[in-house]
Amino acid sequence: AWRALRSLGREAGRHWLYEATVGAGLPVITTLRDMVQTGDRVERVEGVLSGTLSYVFNRFDGQRPFSEVVREARALGYTEPDPRDDLSGVDVARKLVILAREMGVEIELADVVIESLVPPSATGPMTPEAFLDALRASDDAMEARRAEAAARGACLRYVGVVDAQGRARVSLAEYPFAHAFGALSATDNVIAFTSARYQRQPLIVRGPGAGAEVTAGGVFADLLRLAAWLGTTT
Repeated sequence: AWRALRSLGREAGRHWLYEATVGAGLPVITTLRDMVQTGDRVERVEGVLSGTLSYVFNRFDGQRPFSEVVREARALGYTEPDPRDDLSGVDVARKLVILAREMGVEIELADVVIESLVPPSATGPMTPEAFLDALRASDDAMEARRAEAAARGACLRYVGVVDAQGRARVSLAEYPFAHAFGALSATDNVIAFTSARYQRQPLIVRGPGAGAEVTAGGVFADLLRLAAWLGTTT
């Protein structure tokens, strides 16, 4: 359906822009599209694609239980009304599908392997407050993973990865604190593009991955781009 829509758009001279769907106002789609259109071979895209989960794992430092950090993120308005929409990993998986298609890899949401952070006991109907209470059951396990990573000089990040073969996964992974993914703050998103040109040192795009101002900036940039294109064709 996606490829058919793109083909119809080209045939009808219509433009379909969606920069803010991945990384809010960051130039993620534009960067990837420019790489592909200039003949680069993109081999792998990897990144922290959720501003919500970036905030959660930046704040999860062993001083407080995991569930308490999630509760704080919700109170600050960083999560969806139901935090399970963030912790399930589906939002990140959708963004991976968008990136894969821009790479020229045809995958669907069902093709993405997802590690959900929602406890099995908390998947049924319940209020967000009841879910946050149920999330406490994961606190010990999450703290154990954090402590094990810290002992190895690493931190936890919730990351999406897709490669040129169509293998895609969303999971909790360890990164050294000195890694580009380890040195994040607040709601930062960070995306690493590995390609034929950027083989030894991936191209990194990093910045705020959530917030009304940066998201509006991404949408407005698309409007300006569209206006420029229409101005040259009318």
